[in-house]
Amino acid sequence: MSQTPSQGETTSQERQRGLILLFVSLLSLGMGQSLFFAIFPPLGRDLGLSEIQVSAIFTLSAVLWVVMSPFWGKASDRIGRKPVILVGLAGFGISTGGFGILLWLGQNALLSLVPLYILMISVRAIFGLFGSGAPSAAQAYIADRTTKKERASGVAAIGAAFGMGTIMGPGFAAALAAVHLLAPFFALSVFALGSAIAIALFLPERKSPKLKQDSNVKPLRLLDMRLRPFLFMGVVVSLTQAAVMQVAAFFVMDTMHLSIAETAQIVGIAMMAMAMATLLAQLVIIPRFKLSVRQLLFSGIVITIFGTALLLIPVSVGSFVIALTVQGLGMGLLRPGVAAGASLAVSETEQGAAAGYIGSTAAVGIIFVPLVSMPVYLISPTGPFWIAFILSFLMLIILHVSDIGSLEEEVDGQDVEAKTLSNPDRH
Repeated sequence: MSQTPSQGETTSQERQRGLILLFVSLLSLGMGQSLFFAIFPPLGRDLGLSEIQVSAIFTLSAVLWVVMSPFWGKASDRIGRKPVILVGLAGFGISTGGFGILLWLGQNALLSLVPLYILMISVRAIFGLFGSGAPSAAQAYIADRTTKKERASGVAAIGAAFGMGTIMGPGFAAALAAVHLLAPFFALSVFALGSAIAIALFLPERKSPKLKQDSNVKPLRLLDMRLRPFLFMGVVVSLTQAAVMQVAAFFVMDTMHLSIAETAQIVGIAMMAMAMATLLAQLVIIPRFKLSVRQLLFSGIVITIFGTALLLIPVSVGSFVIALTVQGLGMGLLRPGVAAGASLAVSETEQGAAAGYIGSTAAVGIIFVPLVSMPVYLISPTGPFWIAFILSFLMLIILHVSDIGSLEEEVDGQDVEAKTLSNPDRH
């Protein structure tokens, strides 16, 4: 017998609307990431910045993302998901628009290079400081409103939004750059701020999640036993993906002895195939087959190992594209598995903190690849892939010896009880 939702209860239509709003909002974040990587390096060089100076701006932002993501995740447990999502989107919009203004000032020689560069670092830092809150709080919002069996599909949808944004970003930038080189920055800023307004007006959250006021309940710690396997896997996934993304062009050019134009074309095709395979996993495979967390992790690790192994043998253009496509499929299964597993491992009052810690691992690769993988690459072009290969095998061992499978061993009564999370706004 169906029940009419009470005044304080979130309806199924409202939950669906909330998911769409979050999807569109995180789409803008993904577009922003790929837009910066695609447009800013040549603009920075034109302003007189070196490659190291350009990369330093991204690195600082990544460091701040790692540090602040857990902070915002925990904050969402106290003050609610919606306020933190708003802070994240507003921070991203202000940072992106502000960066566009600084580039305009530099191009028109209205600001000298040294103060311009300092301001660029500061404005981009806003994204790491505040923008990091949106993905963590959005993931926790989904966790609040899904049962344990629905968790992986819900988390995968959020991850797919960011992934789809990274695919759309370069095309979005190319289209608007025809109007003006800086138009993509301002358009994306408006998109993000508009998304924040839509979230403020239409995202239902009548009851903010609260930490239990119990002296026996301690805040979730970074090295909590329940999170350790998922944190390790999140770091390995980040390192592997960043190593492939940042080494790929050099690897193709050096091993296949191709020109810059040929390298750009091949790597571009491979990256697109990688991203499409990731979306296939997150938007089609996971929802359709309803894989458990353990199944997601096991299949994702095995597929990633296979994709990495293809890079350890003499490669051709075809095998390189296949290798990255296979890796994209593996990553598309692994990331939701890691996020959903961490969510299932902790209590209802710790969802934001868990999402924050897992979210922080996404930027680890950007920080450490220049420090570790690049020096190794100078010794051996396949060195970074050997590191990824070995770490992936360690993930498989951890999965085997851990009790991750027990997270989903629940009786029907427990799952029915978990369905109350679908209406966390009920009083």
